[in-house]
Amino acid sequence: MQNITIINTRCANLSSVKFAFDRLGYHAEITDNIEQIQSADKLILPGVGTARAAMKNLAELGVIDTIRNLKQPVLGICLGMQLMTEYSEEGNLDLLKLMAGKTEKLPDCQLPLPHMGWNKVHYVADHPLFAGIEQDSYFYFVHSYAVLPNPHTVATCDYGVPFSAVIQHNNFYGVQFHPERSGKAGEKLLRNFVENI
Repeated sequence: MQNITIINTRCANLSSVKFAFDRLGYHAEITDNIEQIQSADKLILPGVGTARAAMKNLAELGVIDTIRNLKQPVLGICLGMQLMTEYSEEGNLDLLKLMAGKTEKLPDCQLPLPHMGWNKVHYVADHPLFAGIEQDSYFYFVHSYAVLPNPHTVATCDYGVPFSAVIQHNNFYGVQFHPERSGKAGEKLLRNFVENI
């Protein structure tokens, strides 16, 4: 059984992410213990709320350098994905800088913000996260900021403009949607992360 660790970002969706893994039959533990984080087989970086609050929490917990030096697969979810980029317009602050790209506010396309609800995700090439998931499957989103398509984009979504639904660089993977709230497609993506990555 793989050791799955959810990094404690002190954000509100920690329990729902843990329950999603429980439902799939995996044991996942929420922790900010650096030794446990370093020894995990797979890691989840969840987040809801503002980038500034999340970065402040990570700094107070003393885990920023630990995260930057991880070699295991890490999956960032929603704000957790955005934190993997270099910079956020939300609060104008530097992020974890795990890959190139910046997080910016979705442009005004006469659509409500936040972008909330189900939307289609289109992967740009075969990728192990999407094994067994139909092209243009629906996933659940809640966000006002996004990473526009860049060389690390694995899948896109469209909400007035295309944006990155999934990004990857080396061992760092990020999904803008909430797989733990995305039904069968979300469950399959989490299973793929555990078993195929």
